[in-house]
Amino acid sequence: MPLLTLPLQIRPSPVMLLRSDDVPHPERAVARGDLVKVQRGVYAPFEAWHALAPWTRYLARVHATLLARPDALFSHESAAALLGGPVFGDPGTVHVLAPASGEAGQVSGIRTHTTRDDRGLILLGGVAVTSPAETAVDLARSRHPAIGLAVADAMLRLDPELSGAVMAEMNEKRSSRRGRDVARWSLRRATPLAESSIESVSRAVIEWLGFPAPELQVSFESASGDVDRGDFVWERPALGGESDGDLKFDGRYGDSVSALRRQRARDARLREHLDAIAHWGWTDATTFVPLSSLLQGMGLPVIAPENVGALMAMRRQLASRAPLPASPPA
Repeated sequence: MPLLTLPLQIRPSPVMLLRSDDVPHPERAVARGDLVKVQRGVYAPFEAWHALAPWTRYLARVHATLLARPDALFSHESAAALLGGPVFGDPGTVHVLAPASGEAGQVSGIRTHTTRDDRGLILLGGVAVTSPAETAVDLARSRHPAIGLAVADAMLRLDPELSGAVMAEMNEKRSSRRGRDVARWSLRRATPLAESSIESVSRAVIEWLGFPAPELQVSFESASGDVDRGDFVWERPALGGESDGDLKFDGRYGDSVSALRRQRARDARLREHLDAIAHWGWTDATTFVPLSSLLQGMGLPVIAPENVGALMAMRRQLASRAPLPASPPA
């Protein structure tokens, strides 16, 4: 499999990991509640492990697998986690890639995938992972389309040289047909303009609810000279949407009162150009009924039937699995 070169860095382990050789009698430390066994022969401090969010716990599990198997080629969610892409909750299983001559299957929480194709790999700090494009295609083929879209959007942000057309072509050229058709939906819609996983998932939900597609990241200059961007903008009627409600007011990016004050001032400037602005969070989007009510309530028309199957499957898979947050919202 060819090794590619990209100016990227591996996301580091969020917790200290210890090999069994570094800990005298690790099984006793586990029994005392001092350590947690993360992977065969790899341990983490108990309190630090349980303090991790689900997505960071998964990243630590991938790093533990790397310690146990330094020659592993990581793929799927494991590659996405290492590359800095979105991870939804704690997927649990670590994914590695092997040539067709290898043996596929799952043992001790590690799933091995085999392939006959020449897959693009990158080596980052001695760690082999599938390239951003390969990772996007893997997940677009094998996960819910909303997850596929979020990962594809993120990989385009990660690799400025990548395009949706390249990912779509890669999907078509793979020898296996499994998942090819379902991957087309997300790969053909991928864009780096969606700046977070909630924006990507919201795009999918907006389409499946039957609303018209919005423009993304539209800039407006107010009378005061301030320039603000709207996450989602519809020209007719002149409406805006912001998909970051859960993040701005949970204290993660500063005082919630100050954040609310900034949002109100920003909304006032945007209303110089827009008739109404809706704000929503992760639960509003992934349970979809609240988002539908918000958009219809501000006057956005429904122009197509709902895709009930996609919406219901997404709610089952994502409503309780908020993704790894990326950068602070603007």
